[in-house]
Amino acid sequence: MPGLCARRSRPRAWGCAGCDLMGDVRVLPVGPRAVLLEVPDVAAALSLAEHCRTASWANEVVPAARTVLLDGLTVPPDRVAADLATWTPDGPTTPRGLVELPIVLDGEDLPDVARRWDCTRAEVVATLTATTFTSAFCGFAPGFSYLSGLPADRAVPRLPSPRPRVPAGSVALAGEWVGVYPTASPGGWRLVGRTEATLWDVDREPPALLAPGTRVRFVEA
Repeated sequence: MPGLCARRSRPRAWGCAGCDLMGDVRVLPVGPRAVLLEVPDVAAALSLAEHCRTASWANEVVPAARTVLLDGLTVPPDRVAADLATWTPDGPTTPRGLVELPIVLDGEDLPDVARRWDCTRAEVVATLTATTFTSAFCGFAPGFSYLSGLPADRAVPRLPSPRPRVPAGSVALAGEWVGVYPTASPGGWRLVGRTEATLWDVDREPPALLAPGTRVRFVEA
């Protein structure tokens, strides 16, 4: 089934051949009761995910970097596209809970990050502890949250080769993201610190400490 594009000022019908995503949402069917909403950037994805939860269009709302998956639709897909005319990316959002995460900033890649940022180690620490991050989405491993909020000029590349084992609780940077490894695993992000916090607990609701939409502040332990 072809995609459906929802322009805020003029919803389009099934059969649309595509559209400019700036200011638009592209709606793609991914099953009989699910659709994928494509947006231009992570800020739009966060805003749209909140809008979809409020609208109760689906049983599950799963944001990613530039998409929002609606699984278990409670309304027809064309109703979703039509109703998206009421959403604007820069509209008001409801602040979610704030998690203050105690961390020790002594990661082995911290000197390299300081060199890439052209600043001192202390300035890297100051930037990370002064920024309020937002959990944009979870992926890679249960409880691994992609935290947005770094300035664009602070993006750093992944390592050329991933480490075979990154310790649980490692705080790391890659591209525009900050992440905390919930369990020991391979990983190619640049390590800047560590925390003792439990990121994933199946007996907690929600299991992910940094669920999508959560605001996060790093506090030096």
